[in-house]
Amino acid sequence: MDSQTSQSSQASRSPHQPHTFQVDLRGLVDLLSHHLYSSPKVYLRELLQNAVDAVTARRAEEPDAPALVRLHAADGGLRVEDSGVGLTESDVHTLLATIGRSSKRAQGLQEVRSDFLGQFGIGLLACFVVAERIRVVSRSARAPEAPPVEWTAHDDGSYTVRTLPHAERPEPGTTVHLTPRAGAAEWLSPERVLTLARDFGALLPYDVRVDGEPISDLPAPWDRPYPSPATRRGALARHCHELFGFTPLDSIGLDVPVAGVRGVAYVLPSAVSPAQRATHRVHLKGMLLTERAEQLLPDWAFFVRCVLDTDSLRPTASRESLYEDETLAAVRDALGERIRSWLTGLAAGDPERLAAFLAVHHLGVKSLARHDTDMLRTMLPWLPFETTDGQLSLEEFAQRHPVVHFTRTVEEYRQVAPIASAQGVGVVNGGYTYDSDLVEALPRVRPGTVVAELDADTVTAHLDAVDPAAELALSGFLAAARAKLDPLGCDVVLRAFHPLSVPALHLDDRTARHEQARAEAEERADDLWAGILGSLRGGAPRARLVLNHLNPLVRRISSIKDPELIGTATESLYGQALLMAQRPLRPADSALLNRAFIGLLEWATHGESDR
Repeated sequence: MDSQTSQSSQASRSPHQPHTFQVDLRGLVDLLSHHLYSSPKVYLRELLQNAVDAVTARRAEEPDAPALVRLHAADGGLRVEDSGVGLTESDVHTLLATIGRSSKRAQGLQEVRSDFLGQFGIGLLACFVVAERIRVVSRSARAPEAPPVEWTAHDDGSYTVRTLPHAERPEPGTTVHLTPRAGAAEWLSPERVLTLARDFGALLPYDVRVDGEPISDLPAPWDRPYPSPATRRGALARHCHELFGFTPLDSIGLDVPVAGVRGVAYVLPSAVSPAQRATHRVHLKGMLLTERAEQLLPDWAFFVRCVLDTDSLRPTASRESLYEDETLAAVRDALGERIRSWLTGLAAGDPERLAAFLAVHHLGVKSLARHDTDMLRTMLPWLPFETTDGQLSLEEFAQRHPVVHFTRTVEEYRQVAPIASAQGVGVVNGGYTYDSDLVEALPRVRPGTVVAELDADTVTAHLDAVDPAAELALSGFLAAARAKLDPLGCDVVLRAFHPLSVPALHLDDRTARHEQARAEAEERADDLWAGILGSLRGGAPRARLVLNHLNPLVRRISSIKDPELIGTATESLYGQALLMAQRPLRPADSALLNRAFIGLLEWATHGESDR
């Protein structure tokens, strides 16, 4: 048929005539290598997976069939042989040459499908990531009389199929030959093949060898018998160092038979941020699925790294991560319960190991205790908190103080800690992650405990009032000081408190800071927004500068009569109080400090010139 006739024929077809998709194999391989798979190394996992699945399929029908997988890297190429179920010529056309169809769906294998590693029909296609040619020679165990068949495919999408004499493949099974593509020979080198095979297949249940060297490492380290707990800990510590590069504080068994999970969690030897996503090694029926499983454990368990084998979790299409479903959620809860039980066991029977663990990872336990009342009750005597009495557990602190006062921010704590401690007021720093939540939960696990957030009014109330006559005598000074700080939204009060070395204390709370921020935004806003922000103005408490009447410097300053010098001195005390509290300075505060410093210099130099 010539080109013109062909076009005429196509034009005469019905518009509803079905057509077949045309697949650009090179484009599809590029998609696999750059978007589906994280690295070309997955080609070896696919080869091992297909070989192991073929053996599993044959053994489902012939339990005594050999279970052998052999890899040979030589002459720049790779040969993989298995003693599996094999393929007929019909199977080759149906399965190998049809993208997206899995050999696991073949008739008669549904009953053993759950034993297969692979769940998607990508199969040998992944090998084109490193190979320009794939040659498969196979003989079917189901049709012993059928001749061996050879399937040869190229990365341009073409393939040939031919039958071979029986002598070419006397026994059932399959051999895959890979010819490397340009620039990919390194991936098929003997050293690389051995390393990858050990990494992917160390827990496979069959006899797998690379150039005669076994790669299996069974039983898994967590399943081996050990003469003592100390020997087990030592062996697992070495295993952790080999896998993850660190020596763990401890190891936690993760045996969850109902979920088909066996493995171990290794406790990190140093603290990590809760925001840092933990990654774990997951094997699926012995084959390494991923080294970067993130959703395997509850978020609070960020202080461990896991390695485990499972037969219940589903992989994603790339088989490099886990599919988020109800099974994974159930496994996550079960593994979390195992780690929780380990912590409870340490609290009950090994306080020294628990103390060593909490010294590094108290943040993870606090995260767990925040939502788990039983865990909070168990850990109450152990979890450390920063308090005005030093590092203490909440249990010990509550025994010392009838009211457990706390601040919500580190800045608030720094403002009041020295003063509160001197007045006998116990305060817990609740500004660190999870701490204020745990303090507020204290009455639930310790009935009768009184918990109160510390605010400026509470602190001021614990400071001694100044004699009314003395305060009246200083009314002029106080009026000038208040006028100076009023534009900053800060009042001035006079009290007597310890330590004597502190001349002034800056006190505010979140409400006061919110009102301060609102007022500043109102000043900068246009008329519309200023009106809106003005409508939000409320009777919020203002910040206050508490002057210490017992401090010698304050006594000298309060005797000043010059209003301008009173203002400069007040600004200096205000700035010093802010710095002592380690509060972040607003632009207005920085300007005030500069102005006060220059004013004091001018006063000092002016006074010197007068002498």
